[in-house]
Amino acid sequence: MESTIVKGLLILKLNMIQTVALALVVYFLGSFIRHRIPIFMRLSIPAPVIGGLIFAGLSTFLRTQGILGFELDGSMQTALMIMFFCTIGMGASVTLLKKGGMPLIIFFLLAVVLAVLQNVLGIALAKATGIDPLFGIISGAVTLMGGLGTGGAFGPLFEEWGVQGATAAAVACATFGMVAGSLMGGPFGEALIKKYKLSTPLQDGIAVDGIEVEEEQESGISGDSLIKTLGFILAAMGLGSILSFYLTKAGITLPGYIGAMIMAAIIRNFGDLTKSYEINGNALEVISDISLAVYLTMAINGLKLWELINLALPLLVILLGQIILMALFCWLAVYFIMGRTYDAVHLSVGMVGFGMGATPNALVNMAALTEKYGPSPRALMIVSLVGAFLIDFANALIITGMAGMFR
Repeated sequence: MESTIVKGLLILKLNMIQTVALALVVYFLGSFIRHRIPIFMRLSIPAPVIGGLIFAGLSTFLRTQGILGFELDGSMQTALMIMFFCTIGMGASVTLLKKGGMPLIIFFLLAVVLAVLQNVLGIALAKATGIDPLFGIISGAVTLMGGLGTGGAFGPLFEEWGVQGATAAAVACATFGMVAGSLMGGPFGEALIKKYKLSTPLQDGIAVDGIEVEEEQESGISGDSLIKTLGFILAAMGLGSILSFYLTKAGITLPGYIGAMIMAAIIRNFGDLTKSYEINGNALEVISDISLAVYLTMAINGLKLWELINLALPLLVILLGQIILMALFCWLAVYFIMGRTYDAVHLSVGMVGFGMGATPNALVNMAALTEKYGPSPRALMIVSLVGAFLIDFANALIITGMAGMFR
C-alpha cells in the first residue's frame, strides 16, 4: 500500500489486489447488516449497497475533514462489470423467449417505451432545475430501468463525458429507485384489484392457467461445470472486446460491455440450436452473483459523495417525477394494454419493480400479491424474461442514443 500527500491530505493508494480485498470485506459487512435489519431484506436492498455506502460515507467524512483519503484501483472493477453483463447475455435463450409469445413481445415494447419516457422526463426536469441534462438520463433509464448494474457501468462513462459526480448520482438514484419500487408495488397492485373488482385465484377459487415457469434441468455445480461456464464467459469477453473495438472504430459509441453481451448471447443460442454444448444455468448464476457483488461493492466504495451536495434537491425533484410517471404508465398503459386481468395486475407491479429498481424488486412485489391473492405463472415468466436480460440490451441503446444528443 502506497501513500502520498496531496494538498496537505494523506492519500492511501490501494493496488488491484488490495482494492478487491477491501471490496470483499465491505461486502460481508453489508451482508451481515442486511440479515440483521429486516427492512433491508424486505426492500431487496443488496449487500454491496449497504456495505459500500457505509465505506463511501466514512471515506467522504475523513476526506472532507482533512484526515485521510483513499485512491482505489478500478482495473478489476471493469473486468468484473463486463463479466456480469456477459452472464446476462448468456441467459438470453431464444428457446425460452418463444414460450412467452405475443404477450412477452408487447410487455417488452412497453418497457422500451417506459425507458424512453423516463429519459424524456428526466431531461425536462434536469433542465427545469438547472443541472446538466445528462443527469436527467442518469436519474431516468440508466438507474431506474437499468438498476445498479447499469448505473455502475454508465456512471464512469458519463464522467468521461464531463458529468462530474455521475457515478455517485447513479448509485444514489438506483438505491432510491429500489426502495421506491418495492414500496410502491404491493399497494399499487392492491389498488388495481380493488378498483376494478378483479377475480383472483385464491379469493374466488378460479383455476390458474396451466403455464408454469420452467426451470432448466441442471445437474448442479461441480468444479468442471464451473470452469467450463467460466470458459464460455471469458471467450465471450474476449470476442466482445474485438466487436466493441470495431464498433467504436465505425463511430458507434456503446458501453464496453455491449460487445460481450452480444457475443455471450450468440454463444448461448448456438449451443441451444446445435446441441453441441450446454451452458450450466446454476454455474452461470453463481458467476453472475459473484461478479455483480464484487463489481458493485468496488464501484460504491469509490463513490465521491461530496459531489452530490449541490445535486441533492434537483435529483429528488426528478425522482419524485419518475414515481408519478411510473404509477400512471403502469396503470394507464401496462394494465390496460395487457388485458385488464389479474395477470395484467401482476405484470404492472412487476414493471413497477424492475422499472424502478431491478428484477428482484419485481419478484418481491409479485410474491406479495401471490401470497394474498394467488399466483400468475404467465406474468412471472414474462417479467423474469424481460426484466432479467431483454430490457438490458434495448436500454443500453436507448441510453447511448439519447445521451449522444446532449454530449
